[in-house]
This record gives sequence, C-alpha cells and structure tokens, in this order.
Amino acid sequence: MRVLLVTSDAYGCSGGIAQYNRDLAEALAALATGVQVTVLSRNQHHPVQELPAGIVWDSRAAKSLGSFLAAALRQAMGRYDLVICGHVNLLPVAAALAIRSACPWVLMAYGIEVWEPPSRPLVRWLAQRVTAVWSISEFTRQRASTWMRLNPATFALLPNAIRLEDYARVETSAALIERFRGAASHVVLTLGRLVASERYKGVDEMLEVMPALLQVYPRLRYVVGGDGDDRARLEEKARSLGLHDHVLFAGFIPEKDKAALYRLADVFAMPGRGEGFGFVFLEAMACGTPVVASRLDGSFEAVRGGALGVAINPDDAQALLGGLKAALQTPRGVPAGLAYFGYAAFQSRLAQALTRLPLSAHLTRAFEESL
Repeated sequence: MRVLLVTSDAYGCSGGIAQYNRDLAEALAALATGVQVTVLSRNQHHPVQELPAGIVWDSRAAKSLGSFLAAALRQAMGRYDLVICGHVNLLPVAAALAIRSACPWVLMAYGIEVWEPPSRPLVRWLAQRVTAVWSISEFTRQRASTWMRLNPATFALLPNAIRLEDYARVETSAALIERFRGAASHVVLTLGRLVASERYKGVDEMLEVMPALLQVYPRLRYVVGGDGDDRARLEEKARSLGLHDHVLFAGFIPEKDKAALYRLADVFAMPGRGEGFGFVFLEAMACGTPVVASRLDGSFEAVRGGALGVAINPDDAQALLGGLKAALQTPRGVPAGLAYFGYAAFQSRLAQALTRLPLSAHLTRAFEESL
C-alpha cells in the first residue's frame, strides 16, 4: 500500500502538530506489511536525521512554495492507494493528487483551522467532498461538522498518541534546575508560541491571577516557554503587574529539553480557548506533572473531562486560581488513565479508521487483522 501525506509540518519541525504527523506516518507504516508512507511537507526548520522504516520524505519540498508545488508535481507521476491532507489549506494539492490516483482522500482536522469555514471558496468546496475526516478531538469534530455538513459517518476520532516509555527515562540536569527553578519553592509552567494570533493559550489569564497566587506561594515562579511577536507585550504586562521577579520568559525550548522541563515543574498550566487537543498536556502528564487545562476547548478531552487533571473555565479568574492551587497540592505521578492515549491505542484507532475507507478488500482485511 502506498500512502501520501501532504502536510504543513512533520519531520524537521517542532510542536504538537509535527509530532502528530510523525506518529501518524509511522503508525501507518507499521500497521501492515508493505505499507510505504511518502511525506510531502511544506515546512522544515531543523535537520532530519535517520527516517523510520517505511517512511519516504521529500526534503526538497520544504524549501519554498515553488519547491513544494514542484514536489507535488513529481508525486503526481506515481500512484497512491490513499492521500491524507494534513491541513485544510493544502486541500487543493491533496485533492488533485488523490484524483490523479483515483483513491480516497482524508482530511486531518486538528483544531482552530477548521472551526470556521475556510475563506477560500475552493478550499471550502473541497472540504465538503473529502472521503473522510479524521479529527483530533470531539470538540474539533463538532465545530467542523457545523459547516462541512458531511454525513456523521465520514468523521473518525484519532486523538494524539503519547509514547509513555520515552518519558520514563528523562532526567533533569542541575543546569536546567538552576536556570528555571533557581530559589523558587514552586514552578508553574506554560509552553506555547507567543504570537498575537494565539493569545487564546491563556498566558494573559495566568499573569492576571499570579498576584493572588503569590499571596499563598510567595516564592513561586511562573516559567513561560516559547517565543513570538507577542512576547514583548506579555513581558511588559508582567512588569506592570509587579511580577518581574516571579515570571521567567524562557524563550524557545529545544525538543531535547522539554521533558526535563516538565519534570522540573510542579504544575503545567495552559488555560486556553483555542486548542484542538493539546499534546503538551499529554507530555506533562507522562512526566508525572499535574496539569491545569480548559473546559472551553479540546484540552478538556486531553485530561479526559477532568479525570486526568484539573479542568477550569479560563474566563473565571477565581476558578483558575482555585485550579492552580489544587494542582499545586496534587502529588506527582503519571495518571493511570493516560494509557488511553498510548501509542498502541493510537494504532488501533488508526486501523479502525482505515477499515472504514473504500480501500481494496485485501488492504481492508490487513487492517482488520491488525486490530
């Protein structure tokens, strides 16, 4: 079976969506003998080392838009059994390649990019004609279905995967402890891009409740990991609230340091309004760090409706303050229910989604046998 994944971020990129796409590609390649997944990615920010078995990655595609389109034309010379589109705005490319191969095409629905109808009429029209939609969360499925108006059977849920074993071996160095904890008694952590278009992540709300939280934990430090065009505004807000000694804007956090930083923190909090799911919550919980999530977006599903972590309404400052206090009093430990998002469960859900596609009989049998 030959699969083509057309996406924005995968190999050579950081962040939850890139990780999701890598997990998707590798789970596909491992589901049955002879499956090959070609990844056509729009972006690349870091060097790519060795690729997993069954993965083909066109490194030339990420150089520019022209390079991406040229790579798509090269892929049109081949034939595929399935085309997966990793971002709604890439549907014109993915659809053309699927039509060329006369094969099913699936749209991945991650979050805010599909919560409203696309502004481009062609993209909107194509989204309403896909073979299937694989949604990262029920929240995103509901938002997307209101404008796609597809048969409910078209949708399948495929939440993030977490490889728990990868986080069990992580240790935090003395240098990281000195940098991020210092003399603080407690550390609360948020990780995310600090860009004006993503103010929904809840950093403003966290800063606003910090003065009240410091009355209870006067030596607490709030670490904000990430960078972007909104960082200067947030730093000025922290200063205006008198928090300059209690808030550390740490800038970009390399992937190799993320797990150690989660372990260093006493609480991970991102009380937002725009997460399609929130892979960072799974990462933090896999490191044994209590989390505070939102009831207003897909992160509510990442904590299983409050079963795995604290869930609050970020519009209610008192609820956020109470949630942070509760999390700070929660013993560390990996929640038992986190196995729901384990990699084996992800592979099983993926196999089930594949059996619902109009694939050849022998491919359908192969995926059924993997369940």
